[in-house]
Amino acid sequence: MSDLPIVAAEIRELITKVLEKNGGHLASGLGVVDLTLALHYTHDFLRDTLIWDVSHQSYPHKIITGRRDRFHTIRQRHGLAGYTHPAESPYDHYLFAHAGTSISTALGMALGKAEDPDHRAVAVIGDASLATGVALEALNHAGTVKDANLLVILNDNEMSISKSVGAISDYLSRVRAGTGYAEAKDALHRLVKSIPVVGERIDRAIDQARDVISRTINPAGALFEAFGPRYIGPVNGHDIPHLVSLLSDLRRQRGFTMLHVITEKGHGHPRAAQDPVALHGVSPKVEPHDSPDLEFPTQGETTWSNIFAEALIARGKRDPDVHVITAAMPDNTGVSKFAKHFPERTHDVGICEQHGVAFASGLRKAGKKPVVAIFSTFLQRAYDEIFQEISLNHVPVTMCLDRAGVVGPDGATHNGSYDIAYLRSFPGIDLYSARDATEFRAMLDLALDGPNPAAIRYPRTFAVHPTKELPQRSPLVLGKSETLRSGGDGAILALGHLTYHALAAAELLAANGVELTVVNARFVRPLDLDAVRELTERFEHVFTLEEHTIRGGFGSHVLEELAMVRGRTDRLRPIALPDAFVPHGTRSEMLRELAFDPRGLAARMQAVLLGRALEFPVPTP
Repeated sequence: MSDLPIVAAEIRELITKVLEKNGGHLASGLGVVDLTLALHYTHDFLRDTLIWDVSHQSYPHKIITGRRDRFHTIRQRHGLAGYTHPAESPYDHYLFAHAGTSISTALGMALGKAEDPDHRAVAVIGDASLATGVALEALNHAGTVKDANLLVILNDNEMSISKSVGAISDYLSRVRAGTGYAEAKDALHRLVKSIPVVGERIDRAIDQARDVISRTINPAGALFEAFGPRYIGPVNGHDIPHLVSLLSDLRRQRGFTMLHVITEKGHGHPRAAQDPVALHGVSPKVEPHDSPDLEFPTQGETTWSNIFAEALIARGKRDPDVHVITAAMPDNTGVSKFAKHFPERTHDVGICEQHGVAFASGLRKAGKKPVVAIFSTFLQRAYDEIFQEISLNHVPVTMCLDRAGVVGPDGATHNGSYDIAYLRSFPGIDLYSARDATEFRAMLDLALDGPNPAAIRYPRTFAVHPTKELPQRSPLVLGKSETLRSGGDGAILALGHLTYHALAAAELLAANGVELTVVNARFVRPLDLDAVRELTERFEHVFTLEEHTIRGGFGSHVLEELAMVRGRTDRLRPIALPDAFVPHGTRSEMLRELAFDPRGLAARMQAVLLGRALEFPVPTP
C-alpha cells in the first residue's frame, strides 16, 4: 500500500500527457485517482461490481484494469472509449454517459446477486448527479431493500470542505465503519432494553441523543440516513491509507451504506485544480501546421453553439420576457454567455431535464418566453414532460437542441440521432433546422413569436463561413422550403446544416454531367408538402438528407405525409444515419465512414441514379 501514492502520481501524469494530445475529461478523472486506487486495492471487481455514474471519470479505472498500454488511444477512432465500455473490459458493466443511474443499476446488481453473501456492489456518484430525480428515486428504493449489499460513494468534489471534516468526523467515521460498530450498537440496545420498567425509555433516549449529536456534528449524515443507509463521512478522498482502511472495513459489512468522500476536481494538476470548470474537458492539441479538416468547402470557424448564444443575446436585448433554461450545461450550450448579460433570466436547473422542461412550461404559462437549451441526447430524459407539460397542454415553449447528429469523440452515448423521431411523435410541436447563422436567427424569432411549441436542432460543428452564406431565396415562412439550386436529373431535399453538404455534392456530380436540384427543407413539421409533391412528380429520384437515424426521422416523415396524399413515395430515396449506434471518432472521420461528406454523398447518389440500391454504410465498432 505504501506504493499507491507513487502509482497515483504516475496515473495523473499519464492522463495529463495523453489528454493534451487527444482531448477528453481531465479534471474529473484526476480528482478520483486516489479513490480509484483504494477501491481496486480493497475489492476484486471481477467478483464485486463497480458502477461509475456518467463514467467520464473512469480514465484511472481504465488504466489500472489492463488498458494502460492502450490509453494513448482514448477517444480516438478504434481506440478506447471516453466512458466505461463492456466491450473493452470485464471490469466495465455499462456504456453510458448520462447522470444519476449508477445507484439504480448497482442496486439491481446487488439484489440480483444477493444469494452470494460475499458480493458487494459499489456505485460512485457525484454530488451534481445525486440531485437527479432518478438518483433520489434509487436511494428511496435502496432503503427498503434488505438483502442487497450496496455501497454508494458520494464523490463530493466541491472546492470547499465543510466544517465537519476534521479529527472528530474522521474518528466517528472510523468507529462507525468498523465491523464491530453495528454489532456493538445492537448489543447495547438489547442490554438496555432488558432493564426492567425503564429499559425501553432509556433505549429511546440513547437513540435521541445519538441523533442530536449526529445532526449537530454533521447534518448531511442525518439527511442521507433518512433514506436508510448507514452514513459515513465526509472523509478526505485523497488520503489513500485512510480510504483503504475505511473501504476494507466496509467491504466486510453487509447492507446499504453511503460513504461521503470529499475530492478536488483536477487534483494534482495546478491549472485544473484552480479552474476545474474550464478544464473539466480539454480539446485535442492542434499543431500550427495542421490544416483544417473541413466537412464541406465553405465551412467557417463559428460553432453552432456560439450562433445560438449570439442569437439568444440579441433577442434578449429586444425582449425582456425571454428566459433561458439549461440542465447543468451552461458553458457547453452557450447559455453562460446569455447569463453574463441577463443573469436574472438564466436558470440552470442542474442535471434535471424533466424539471427543466416542466419549469419552462410554467414560465410560458405565466407570460414569459422560455428557451430550453439541452443537448439532443439528454432531452430524451424529459420525454414525458414534453408529452404532457408541452404537447398535450399546447404550451409554446422553444427548445434548442444542441449536438443534433454525430458528435465525434463522445460517440454513441452523445450522438443526437433520435430527436426528430421522439419529438414528431407528439402532436403540435413544430420542428425547425437552420442551414446557417442568418437562418437560425430568423428561426429563433419565428419560434418565440409563434403559437406552437417548437424545437430547433443544430449540430456540434462549425457553420458555413458568414461570407459564404447563400442569400435567402425566399422569406422564412413557417412550413415553406426554399430552392437553392436547379437541375434536371433529380433533387436533394436537405435538412438544416446539411444543405451545404448537399450543394457541395451537387457540384461534384455536375462535374460528371449530372445536374441536381437542391432544396433547403427548413422544417420537418410543418412539412412543405406542396414542394415534396412537386419534386416527386417531376423527378424519378428525390433524395432526402438528414443527420438523424433512418428510423422515424425526416425521411420517414416525408414518406408518411406523401403516402397519406397518395403521392409518389416510390421516388423518394432517404439518406440518413444507419439503423445502428455510431461509435466514437472525430466528427469528420465518422462522416466520411458514413459517406456523409460531399464526396461520399455524391457517390451514393450517383449509384442510385445508375440503378443501384441506396447504401447505408455502418462503421465498425
